[in-house]
Amino acid sequence: MYPLAAQTGMQMVGDWDCHYAEATRISADGQAIVGWGLRCSPNITEIAFRWSEGTGLQGLVPFSTSANAFGVSADGSVVVGIAYDADRFSFAFRRNATHGVQVLLDRNQARDPSAVAVSADGSSWSVNMSAFLLPIIACFGGIRKTEFRIWVNADGSRLERAYAVSEDGRYIVGQGVNATARRYEGFVLDTWRTGDTNGDGCIDDSDLLAVLFAFETRGTGHTRHEDINKDGTVADRDLLSVLLHFGEGC
Repeated sequence: MYPLAAQTGMQMVGDWDCHYAEATRISADGQAIVGWGLRCSPNITEIAFRWSEGTGLQGLVPFSTSANAFGVSADGSVVVGIAYDADRFSFAFRRNATHGVQVLLDRNQARDPSAVAVSADGSSWSVNMSAFLLPIIACFGGIRKTEFRIWVNADGSRLERAYAVSEDGRYIVGQGVNATARRYEGFVLDTWRTGDTNGDGCIDDSDLLAVLFAFETRGTGHTRHEDINKDGTVADRDLLSVLLHFGEGC
């Protein structure tokens, strides 16, 4: 596998004796590449890897004989993916230099979980898992305080596949099933509570002040968090949203 850079040209990522590897993601700074490759000796092993010029090739889950990395943080320090235990049951993992390998979901919590994307700072991620043969999306946020949510609507609509997470961890995009229309559709999911302007999960004075200070200013809804209803302007309706949901999550 060879990444191409204007300054250095083609570079080989790792020495794979099975001559097969795939790069799945690259960090925002362009310094780290993650993916998976095959090692043939002493046994055939699927290795989830992280590669950079400074550290070279690093295997991410040493106790697994089959693993793949799907997401990497902006600075390349946090990697998420899927790995399998000795009984061939999958688990979603997160790895960084500080905590090593962390199991996000295992077979006792979900069926076939796989971490597919991570936010820029590595603190939020999304996981696909199978339940009754239907892949359902789950979202996690934070290291100390982990929040787990499954998105299935009352009408049977469900979000099935996640493909990417925004840099701040707020938005997830993917594919879901619209039960009413009986079809697959793309989705963008806002994981924050209504009225939350800073992503801390609590609608309080800080959110109220944020809207007041930004009042009557314009901005794109997805980058201006004070524009709660995403109409392009911070106005009365945004202030009312904070007041109506004040105290939730606190």
